[in-house]
Amino acid sequence: MTERPLRNKLKIYRAMRDWTQEELARRVAVTRKTINTVEKGKYVPSTYLALKIARAFGVTVEELFQLDDDAG
Repeated sequence: MTERPLRNKLKIYRAMRDWTQEELARRVAVTRKTINTVEKGKYVPSTYLALKIARAFGVTVEELFQLDDDAG
């Protein structure tokens, strides 16, 4: 089974709140590098982390993360 890329809107939501990657990382208790790799699509977050990020923004996980249905 080929994995489909997971797109995200972290950068958009951070910009809407004027948060740096460091600020988001602090709010969800991870490193800035973790936020950076998730944001760039190089790392798929655990369900737990995805839920924490969504909660920090006050949105659902589905609003932040989507499967790229056009791939594969």
